[in-house]
Amino acid sequence: MSEKGAIIELIALLKLERHEQLPETLDEMAVQDIAEAIDQTESHEDRLVVFMTLPEERRTDTFSYLPHSAQRQMLADLDNKEAKRVLHELVPDDRTAFLENLDPEELEGMLKLLAPEDLKQSLKLLGYPEESIGRLMTPRFVAVRPTWTVARSLDHIRHEANRGETVNFVFVTDERGRLIDAVKLKDFILARQDAKVEALMDEEFYSVQASADREEAVQVIQHYDINTLAVTDKNGVMLGIVTVDDIMDVAEQEITEDFHKLGGTGSLNISIREASPGFLYRKRIGWLMILVLVNLVSGLAIAMFEDAIEAVIALVFFLPLIIASAGNAGSQSATLMVRALATGDVESKDWLRLWGKEFSVALGLGLTMGVAVSFIGAWRGGPELALQLAMVVGFAMLAVVIMGAMIGMLLPFILQRANMDPATASTPLITSVADVVGILIYFSIAAAILNLPSPVT
Repeated sequence: MSEKGAIIELIALLKLERHEQLPETLDEMAVQDIAEAIDQTESHEDRLVVFMTLPEERRTDTFSYLPHSAQRQMLADLDNKEAKRVLHELVPDDRTAFLENLDPEELEGMLKLLAPEDLKQSLKLLGYPEESIGRLMTPRFVAVRPTWTVARSLDHIRHEANRGETVNFVFVTDERGRLIDAVKLKDFILARQDAKVEALMDEEFYSVQASADREEAVQVIQHYDINTLAVTDKNGVMLGIVTVDDIMDVAEQEITEDFHKLGGTGSLNISIREASPGFLYRKRIGWLMILVLVNLVSGLAIAMFEDAIEAVIALVFFLPLIIASAGNAGSQSATLMVRALATGDVESKDWLRLWGKEFSVALGLGLTMGVAVSFIGAWRGGPELALQLAMVVGFAMLAVVIMGAMIGMLLPFILQRANMDPATASTPLITSVADVVGILIYFSIAAAILNLPSPVT
């Protein structure tokens, strides 16, 4: 049966109250699919029935795949004993991910359910900066010493395997806990039993500091195509690891956050399905009010050229085309630059080289679009103004496309230099700024070529 079919069957059994058939159905399902089915079930009672029907060893794994809101509700529905067990069995990074999204009052209540060792560990991880790798890591890893034999190391790995989230890599640390290498488990298995660990070392390993931004871990894992990354303190002492499944979640969150910011909404942090109308209103109203003010400036810019518009009414025909082209060019450039900065494809020091490249591209785009609209300008100008109006719209199109592209390209770099998220250079903001400047450029060119009245001040 397909995963969707299993989910549908499980939900159907709940609706028909055939609870006696749940164990067999659940036994054939992956925990990820069970979590999805629980999330789709509207009744709290049915959710609890499914969860408690699972064997204890599968409940925590299922819980870890539930959305945050469903996790909160599940723990609220469970008795204290079961809630404590689930929180205790969660791997540290999953537990931190759950705790960091709680309100202060809820967090205090959840921390009271933790055993002293788990509480100490959770508070330590929550002590790292909000978007740091430290909050993402798990302190469970397997490490050996360089002077150990392969046989002793394998015995240690077997003994400590349940502590580590993964043993694809075996980390080598010195007596002070400083990371000195990461050796593939395969190398241990294939090596002679009496060989020393140091004989397997090539001193080629990758690590990040716990205080670094999560995006740095994403870039390192993607660049070196590894599935486990060591996390150290500033002195190189190993603190934990991050794994590729956590990094994939972070990458998805970062991409989603960038899309939200580019759209002028800010980061939502929760599913739009779970978000209340009030929450969505608060996330969107700020930018919309700012854009209202920016667009008022557009109106003022047009009002400055009222006499010019009255003299040549045909100028109004091209106004939407000109300002839209400026905004579109800016949006294209901003999208490319924000994404390139987010993935590490470019850095802030590359701005000058990329400026030259973007200028040449914008020049080509502007010339092509300018020639195209100049023919329409000649047609609209009629016998008397054909040449002049063609020149106005052609030169204006060239200028606004270059201007829009330059704003869209440079603004993300400026924001990054100011230690702000480049994605804040949202499409609506760039479009609105390009509109204002585009209007001024268009009517200024028109006034110069057509000898129209000066702007009204």
